[in-house]
Amino acid sequence: MMKILCIGALSMASFYYTQNFPVSAIPENLKKNADAVIRKDLTTIQINKIDDIRYQYYTVTTVLNKDGDSDAQIYIPYEKGNSISDIKVNIYDESGKKIKSFSKSDFGDFANNNQGTFYSDNRVMAMSYTPTQYPYTVEFSYQIGDENTVFLPDFIPFRSTNISLEEAQMKIINKSGIELKTKTYPSAYNYTSVTESDNAGEKIYSYKNVPAIDDAFLLPQPIKILPKVSFALTKFNLEGKQGSINNWGEFGSWYYNSILQPVSLSTPAIKAEVAALNLQGTTEEKVKKLYQYMQSKTRYIFVALGIGGWQPMLPDEVQKKGYGDCKGLTNYMKTLLDEAGIPAYYSVINSGSSPVSFDKDFPKMGGNHVILMVPAEKGNIWLENTSQQIAFNHLSYGTTERNVLSIRKNGIELIDTPVYAADQSKEKQLLKIKLNEDNSISGEGNFAYTGIQYDNNLVLATMSPKERNEAIKNLLDVLHFEKIEMKNFLNDKDNAVAKFDLDFKANNYSKNAGSSIIFRAVPIYSNNVYKTDENRELPFELRQSFQDEYEINFALPKNYKIEELPENVTLNSEFGTYQLSFVKNGEELKVSRTIRINKGLYPKEKYNDYVNFRKKTINIDNSKILISKI
Repeated sequence: MMKILCIGALSMASFYYTQNFPVSAIPENLKKNADAVIRKDLTTIQINKIDDIRYQYYTVTTVLNKDGDSDAQIYIPYEKGNSISDIKVNIYDESGKKIKSFSKSDFGDFANNNQGTFYSDNRVMAMSYTPTQYPYTVEFSYQIGDENTVFLPDFIPFRSTNISLEEAQMKIINKSGIELKTKTYPSAYNYTSVTESDNAGEKIYSYKNVPAIDDAFLLPQPIKILPKVSFALTKFNLEGKQGSINNWGEFGSWYYNSILQPVSLSTPAIKAEVAALNLQGTTEEKVKKLYQYMQSKTRYIFVALGIGGWQPMLPDEVQKKGYGDCKGLTNYMKTLLDEAGIPAYYSVINSGSSPVSFDKDFPKMGGNHVILMVPAEKGNIWLENTSQQIAFNHLSYGTTERNVLSIRKNGIELIDTPVYAADQSKEKQLLKIKLNEDNSISGEGNFAYTGIQYDNNLVLATMSPKERNEAIKNLLDVLHFEKIEMKNFLNDKDNAVAKFDLDFKANNYSKNAGSSIIFRAVPIYSNNVYKTDENRELPFELRQSFQDEYEINFALPKNYKIEELPENVTLNSEFGTYQLSFVKNGEELKVSRTIRINKGLYPKEKYNDYVNFRKKTINIDNSKILISKI
């Protein structure tokens, strides 16, 4: 049967390669907002048995401009043991005339790892093509065979903005006798739909004429806009380990026994490590001491070895070498906790800036990261094990507000990670500013950040003093600094707070108006540009809730008095709140500012309401204060 499939596949490829692809044939609606157009994206998957699957890929992509080059990259990701054949590449000009052809011999073979080649079985065959003119078209096909049947790809029109689709089809031929489960997730916004058919055991799914999603301001990830189809075999193979996935519990038992248990091995050296720490107190206190110990002696590196890159390194290796990836470091941390008699659960998660959760009703292999969950007296403790800088029991915005696959001996539990409310993600800013008659200001500042805003400032922990000064100067670029110095930076890893002090002098802050001086109420504010859009086509996403609390104390120049003050202001909206108030105290003025933003996915009809709310807050930040000579 495999021989028949290959002959059929080659015949089909030959048929497609008799075509040409003039750019003039692309419908005009598919050129709008598009840097590239997928003319054809045809995938055939034949499942022969539990450990034998073959993929045939055929794509034709027209690149309209330089920004679309990345959408037509020519590469084949694979693992050792995969069989790759029938690689063909043709390049066409704007009229559809073939100008270049390539074959397997033109490809290089590299480690498929952005961090380098450290311990990876993941490989990529790739070739580069430097276009001499735009537009151009890349026609690319190949076949690949694999023994791993646990990873069936989702079918989605495209995964990035500014790329459109003429035609896509996924055909699945299941000759294995194993049940294939499928689930279609329609577009929540009716952006497009998938057509499904089942013909004599062949499942065929297709999309046609899907316009590009423009990379608009505050756009949700395309995966949240587009439909998709997911697939999973109820029985599968992963590097010789066969299992079942009729439900999450069954899959979890396989995962525990086949992936984790073989590498959950302690050693006398690890036992001695834990004993030497002399752990005392509550579960939380013990976990914190172990976690911060682990952070102090390990570092992150990329590893993609062991059962398809899913099995962790042995804890003994991490203990001796002092490094590992998310799997290895998490497994090592779990082993330390096991030796301390503290239960902890290896947890697989979809890490990313916009939350994506596992479907509780459709079990399948997935996730791209691993963290650790520890039940404790006051609730679950969450440990991110890849960072030497991150605070204890703190998850970054890439892992909050979604669920994890918490692996247990008897199955999987889907557990939600924490959600940081706005008042847990604060910037607290205390400024003491001296107004000078030459329009400059001299200032001292105290800054503190928690929650998501702690994450945003954690990068400062790894910087030199000079780099920190440059970073903060760029961040606060609404001021014209003559000098700036960050002092006393503290990464409070016990409480997840980043703090620092600032000394600075900035020029051209105020303006003269005769014998008076005019200056804005808020020295440091967001200078984002917000534009209304009457033709907004898609919803918008505020990905993070946060709250900023500023207290600004202005000291007036000698012999000046406050002449005019703006009114106190309060704004309320469904997107958040804003307050600005003023208190006079002799030759000093205290300005208090608070803004709170509520995360959420909002309909397109409310986009301009949000923009107008933010415009108002910026305008009020720029409220002018007038002081005059006595």
